[in-house]
Amino acid sequence: MRQLLNCPAPAKLNLFLHVTGRRPDGYHLLQTVFQLIDRGDVLHFTLRDDDAIRRVTDVPGVPEEQDLIVRAARLLQAEAVRRTGRTPPGVDIAIDKILPMGGGLGGGSSDAATTLLALNALWQAGLSRQELMDLGLPLGADIPFFVFGRTAFAEGVGEALQAVEVPDCWYVVIEPGVAVPTAKIFTSEHLTRNTPLVIMSDFSSYLAKRNGLQGFGRNDLQQVATRLFPPVAEAVEWLGGYGDARMTGSGACVFCAFDSEEQADAVLAKVPGAWTGWKAKALRHHPLLDMLPGTESCEA
Repeated sequence: MRQLLNCPAPAKLNLFLHVTGRRPDGYHLLQTVFQLIDRGDVLHFTLRDDDAIRRVTDVPGVPEEQDLIVRAARLLQAEAVRRTGRTPPGVDIAIDKILPMGGGLGGGSSDAATTLLALNALWQAGLSRQELMDLGLPLGADIPFFVFGRTAFAEGVGEALQAVEVPDCWYVVIEPGVAVPTAKIFTSEHLTRNTPLVIMSDFSSYLAKRNGLQGFGRNDLQQVATRLFPPVAEAVEWLGGYGDARMTGSGACVFCAFDSEEQADAVLAKVPGAWTGWKAKALRHHPLLDMLPGTESCEA
């Protein structure tokens, strides 16, 4: 019988996102706090009788060969060959795509991270968490965070991670109906790249004093995205009537934190019909955090 695993790939929110500089190679230096939430895609892995890596679900706008899922699987397969001298069996990968593309929720990176975690276990490749983070970084700067698997204060290009505690809360998230290309935001002449550095204790101390997530820092990419994509600006303005609404990542999704599910439900009920709105609970850790010792975290 071919082995099958069904694994979640949760979304993330950037609680703040500061652009603090730019490296000579063009990559931007960032500071952010990544927060996992309990909404995301689901990936299904079925081992094959040959060594082919196939995505068996059509994803509009994403050719199979360019998909981070397929690229991550092939990188890991090659690394497994290098380490063991044998080629692991191929895999068919199906995906229930829930998260919008161009939404700033990290969907593609999360899918790739789940692929690395699941196949590392299925193939018994033996890579450590740090080795999987390093393997995924060239594919996408957010992938190490999803493999790291905890709420994290991030620096560098997003790969230097420290676990951080934040209060439990619920989020209302609005999809404004546009896809924001990350490259268009980072290459904009209007993007500021000199926000002063903060330290993790600044963030933690702020939370302790305020007893909540509202108000720390900002998203430096938001001013660019709202200028280029008016629906994002409209969503920020509307949700801002109920709290400290801000954009996540490079956009387009907009979120606001609430102390209780009841508060989130009350706001969600008022979201204009032109937008897609939903609620999500903050996660303390990735559902696959314990994936490395085995495959217990996935449903067989």
